[in-house]
Amino acid sequence: MPALVLLGAQWGDEGKGKATDLLGGSVDYVVRYQGGNNAGHTVVVGDQKYALHLLPSGILSPGCTPIIGNGVVVDPAVLLSELSGLNERGVDTSKLLLSGNAHLITPYNITVDKVTERFLGKRKIGTTGRGIGPTYADKINRVGIRVQDLYDESILTQKVEAALDVKNQLLTKLYNRRAIEAGQVVEELLGYAEQIKGYVADTTLVLNKALDDDKVVLFEGGQGTLLDIDHGTYPFVTSSNPTAGGACTGAGVGPTKINRVIGILKAYTTRVGAGPFPTELFDEDGEALRRIGGERGVTTGRDRRCGWFDAVIARYATRVNGLTDFFLTKLDVLTGWEQIPVCVAYEIDGKRVEELPYSQTDFHHAKPVYETLPGWSEDITQAKSFSDLPKNAQAYVKALEEMSGAPISAIGVGPGRDETIEINSFLS
Repeated sequence: MPALVLLGAQWGDEGKGKATDLLGGSVDYVVRYQGGNNAGHTVVVGDQKYALHLLPSGILSPGCTPIIGNGVVVDPAVLLSELSGLNERGVDTSKLLLSGNAHLITPYNITVDKVTERFLGKRKIGTTGRGIGPTYADKINRVGIRVQDLYDESILTQKVEAALDVKNQLLTKLYNRRAIEAGQVVEELLGYAEQIKGYVADTTLVLNKALDDDKVVLFEGGQGTLLDIDHGTYPFVTSSNPTAGGACTGAGVGPTKINRVIGILKAYTTRVGAGPFPTELFDEDGEALRRIGGERGVTTGRDRRCGWFDAVIARYATRVNGLTDFFLTKLDVLTGWEQIPVCVAYEIDGKRVEELPYSQTDFHHAKPVYETLPGWSEDITQAKSFSDLPKNAQAYVKALEEMSGAPISAIGVGPGRDETIEINSFLS
């Protein structure tokens, strides 16, 4: 049975929650393998809309075991709040498993995130201010706090004190803030221990046994390819690896176990936060995409920057992830345009470039080279098969598929769970 990675092929917010939830009813495990509550998924089930930030989207699918892997950074307060919200709405969250090796976002990580971004001023990166980056930095600097540390007060205290030795110097001497007392942090963290204890597990062992038993496992990435710390538009990126390789390290599963890698593509392009965006629109078309597409960040509440589809970054996503399939979302948002531009290449210093430039400077200077495709006016939200789509919509999908380098196996034609056209099964 397959092990699948499902990830964003642009700058995030492509509709991964809809895709994961669609597959969640057919898979046994859904795993978040990186990021934290800086990610956001909106899932529509019937007339109910769910906004998920930290929990895997598969938590809404009965029979599926949702897992938060070791590569995720976890704010325990957010985790408990999100679980409580779902429980109040009648969602069973008892099957959730949380890796004991996942790192915890502490109060001082959030403080450092906010004051650092404020200190940077015009040079700010555009973080969510939720402590994600500083938590990953602590992990790399080997002063991080893991979930398992909650169950040994002595170790927890030593680690918090070690982390604050340096951070308090920064807070008081550079940022003119009060020092943080280690005892208060330890007390707050210990307060979460019993509340989450029932979820904590050796998730790497669970997942490898599941794959050995021919269970279907779906690995769910947060953010998107162009926000990857190694392969994204650095430094305007997240602090982890949303790309396919991150699934292996963030869940503890070897690459030979992965059968399929699915990239989620929006039928146009958006991004949240600072950084280069060649196809960004500043006109009424951009505003229309934002309004019709409901382009406001699930987690941040910020309006998303909107632009036309960029085939250059789609090809790049295919290459760095080894994509086997695309799931194209929000095709319905483009209904009503007579002509739809698609970026097929960039112009950089007067030269045509068809692959993503590795140089940060070149990418900042890239200008989109457009081809224009005919649009359609017919409502497509009721389409159940590819042949139900208007001819121009079919041609648009086929053109994007050819430009992007992997087959488009599913198409989202509306926000609902059932408003999807499946061309090729992801589970075959």
